[in-house]
Amino acid sequence: MPWICLTCGNHDYHEGNEPPVVCVICADDRQWVPAGGQRWSTLDRLKADGFHSQVRDVEPGLVGIGAEPVIGIGQRGLLLRTDEGNVLWDPSPYIDDAAIQAVRDAGGLRAISSSHPHFYGAIVAWSQAFDAEILLPQADIHWLSRPAATEPLVTTWEGTLPIADGVTLVQCGGHFPGSSVLHWAAGAEGRGLLLTGDTINISPGEDRVAFLYSAPNRLPLPEQGVHRVVEAVRPYPFDRLYGHWWEPAIRRDAQRILQDSTAHYLTFMRGTAPSWVVDAD
Repeated sequence: MPWICLTCGNHDYHEGNEPPVVCVICADDRQWVPAGGQRWSTLDRLKADGFHSQVRDVEPGLVGIGAEPVIGIGQRGLLLRTDEGNVLWDPSPYIDDAAIQAVRDAGGLRAISSSHPHFYGAIVAWSQAFDAEILLPQADIHWLSRPAATEPLVTTWEGTLPIADGVTLVQCGGHFPGSSVLHWAAGAEGRGLLLTGDTINISPGEDRVAFLYSAPNRLPLPEQGVHRVVEAVRPYPFDRLYGHWWEPAIRRDAQRILQDSTAHYLTFMRGTAPSWVVDAD
């Protein structure tokens, strides 16, 4: 049974009756350690405290699976249903019998992947429940804490990885070297969509995006990283973006919004923002 960090939701397979001293995910520059120190729990304790899975239809062929109340950063997973097997993206830190049964009812699980290490969540537990393959970029595989028995189920990749007809993992870099998105060509009623985690951050107004090295520590992504993200997704048509929470999402015209938001973001990164911003002091 893993220890679960209540700040980020990372599952740490630390052996022993006491939790780890520090969560390696939280200790990284992109996350944060609470001023009062790390707090840990287990799936059994969370269940006893009233946590449960929440399952919702997001759109045809796409099912959301999250935790109520939220844990850590609070991502909800997305189950993409395909004729070649289902794929789970950015799994929540919490998994229970109800979530497993919902996936069984949807046709099971062939593979699991994630946008970046902050959202690995219960990825090993899902793999063990369904004997499902874990697909993670080689650049970030060292962040995955897992028992040795799961090793044969872990497959690494670089660049792009087609995993079903019209379903492709795309490594974008930026937030982490292996930060990725999942493109689904048939999504958004055939107009295409991206599942982005926070590789591309969606604004609360659902009308723009931004690029962050660290959201909690208020660190923007430098221009070179922005260009890498945008160029990586350029070959893939998409009209919709889903991030890591239930809301917000960009439901229409997402490709144009990404282009416009990139230009706007870079004016600030280059110091060419409107003069009233630069001269405010």
